Amino acid sequence: MTVAAFPLNEFLAGLPWTALAVAAVLAVTFAAAVAQRRHSVMDVAWGPGFVAVAAVSWLLSAGTGDDGRRLLLLLLTAAWGLRLGTHIGWRARDGHEDPRYDALLSGAPGSRNAYALRRVYLPQGLVMFFVSLTVQVGMFTTGPLGWVALLGVTLWVVGFVFETVGDWQLAQFKKDPSNQGTVLNTGLWRYTRHPNYFGDAAVWAGLFLVAADSWPGILTVLSPALMVWALAGKTGKPLTEKAMSARPGYKEYVESTSGFIPWPPRRPAGGS
Repeated sequence: MTVAAFPLNEFLAGLPWTALAVAAVLAVTFAAAVAQRRHSVMDVAWGPGFVAVAAVSWLLSAGTGDDGRRLLLLLLTAAWGLRLGTHIGWRARDGHEDPRYDALLSGAPGSRNAYALRRVYLPQGLVMFFVSLTVQVGMFTTGPLGWVALLGVTLWVVGFVFETVGDWQLAQFKKDPSNQGTVLNTGLWRYTRHPNYFGDAAVWAGLFLVAADSWPGILTVLSPALMVWALAGKTGKPLTEKAMSARPGYKEYVESTSGFIPWPPRRPAGGS
């Protein structure tokens, strides 16, 4: 890790602008959700929201942060966020509300939209801002790129491949009507029950390493940790597995396949 002077005043002066970028993304998304009567559009805006923050940080850090790291963080964040937004948008093109949001908002006291604003948009906006601190701080760090950043890029590539290929394999699986109600257990899904969530986690761990290559990027470790915790222990894996638990063959799939980190499948008990 390179220890170099950090332009703290410039970074602090930029925080209101990145917070404004998050607020603008949420405002536009909320307006679209109200117009379409489905708040799952927040999922579509999730990735692009990080891209907006990265773009604002890139502009604000000009002349202070290391140019190579600034550009690298912008490109990596944009590639991840735009791919994710495009994928979720294509998947949700039927215009129906996601069952998760229906379940969450079904008990709304009073206005469903006001309840969604409090329970969906505000929490996700806060998480978006906090997780993106890795990118924001990294944009302002002044030390040159080193081997830790290279390791971060490698981890980002692994995560991006897992996420992209895993999503593609699942989309192809769902295209076949004969697979309805069954479990995908081939391809990357043979080694982890959640290649897409694992990929997300690896991407953000990689972005952290790019930022942590120079002081004080290492201090943002809680930002990717929050993303990994949400994916593996809170809103990603647990909710998906709860929805899948009644599907025939899923119990056997859980018993034989790693829950998150890719690993060779376990041999079923009593198998030869």
